[in-house]
Amino acid sequence: MSELLDVAARTIELARKAGATGAECTCSEGENFSVDVRLNEVETLTQSASRAAGLRVMVGRFTGSSYTSDLTRQGLSKLVESAMELAAITTEDPLAGLPDPQDLGKFEGDLDLFSDDIEQLAPQQRIEMALRAERAALEYDPRITNSDGAGFTSFRGLHAFANSLQFAGEYRSSYCSISCVPVAKQGEQMERDYWSSSARGVAGLESPEHVGRTAAERTVRRLGAIKAVTRKVPIIFDPRVARSFAGGLFEAIEGRAIYRDSSFLNGKLGQSIASSRTTLVDDGTMPRLFGSQPFDDEGVATRRTVVIRNGVLETYLLNTYSARKLNMRTTGNASRGITGNAGVGHGNFYLQPGKRSPEDLLRSVSNGFYVTELIGSGVNVSTGDYSRGATGLWIENGQLTYPVSEVTIAGTLQEMLAHLEPANDLEFRGSVASPTLLLGEMTVGGK
Repeated sequence: MSELLDVAARTIELARKAGATGAECTCSEGENFSVDVRLNEVETLTQSASRAAGLRVMVGRFTGSSYTSDLTRQGLSKLVESAMELAAITTEDPLAGLPDPQDLGKFEGDLDLFSDDIEQLAPQQRIEMALRAERAALEYDPRITNSDGAGFTSFRGLHAFANSLQFAGEYRSSYCSISCVPVAKQGEQMERDYWSSSARGVAGLESPEHVGRTAAERTVRRLGAIKAVTRKVPIIFDPRVARSFAGGLFEAIEGRAIYRDSSFLNGKLGQSIASSRTTLVDDGTMPRLFGSQPFDDEGVATRRTVVIRNGVLETYLLNTYSARKLNMRTTGNASRGITGNAGVGHGNFYLQPGKRSPEDLLRSVSNGFYVTELIGSGVNVSTGDYSRGATGLWIENGQLTYPVSEVTIAGTLQEMLAHLEPANDLEFRGSVASPTLLLGEMTVGGK
């Protein structure tokens, strides 16, 4: 048991002695590093460390939460006192409480969430990686005339959790990333785009030069963009945009949206709601990925959950509270910060790849729009209405031709799901992932 897990266990004991009938404590500590460079100069550099504990207590069906960064005996005593005082003035909730004991547990296996090679990288080496990325972008094309900067970030930390049902667990994690945002100019037109690479350790990152060149390539191809004529055509999302689409689906299948009746998928369990090529998975047990952890933020074992299988909606994603509201069982998807009631989160949430390559999907479209960026937040998960600003490349005779900007794409999530076809290029660049997606016809609003 680490010192941090011991703090969590001692806090639970203090809460029980103070009269709590149930309690759960989250403790975390971490080291953060961040540097931003622009035009070969360091603009900002931050290095920090933090420790904190959050407590949630139950007195019957009354709950109270508090947190502190003072992990001394006196600080923990004040933490308990504050949480108990809040529990005394809250409204009773008949569904409040800890998970059922049989749901508690941990994924057994090495998720490989921590790498020590970040610590071995000196601050000057981290700065140099950001500078190399920007340098590669600026050297890629003479039209790259400026930069919004490049950066390197890293995190190393420990997460511990305990509750009054004798659950106790902890895990270490690490993270690092390189990013670059070049600016291109052609005549009076200026464009920007970005690229980034993230991994649990430095060894898993793309090279700074690759990040810079890819960002530059994506930026240059946007030059000369025109506004397309309004029409209804097939739409293809590139993987970066497709991840945003998948993330929107999470908002429609998480338990709170369902019991609040604010999702177009409410009441659709067991029904076909997407094309038979659509399988949507939540899996927190995939080694080295960013949505993986051995247990959720209530101490429930992480697992693999198929949400949509071959187009059929099989389940929602639930924490303990939303499961009780829906008379279902938690799927191990509780998520919270350092304190407060748990919400619903995801592990590695992704659309499974299909059989055809992205090039095959392109060749199947004689006239359409390949979307590389979405703008705004015009998605209504209550009704399924979908309308976003977009930029990208026009498709003619199965080939990417000229850049397009200042247009909107509109349709409904129901129609998009019904015609969805994924390509075979799934790649995890975060906790939400998707391959290239062909989404059938949507309205492109332009001139």
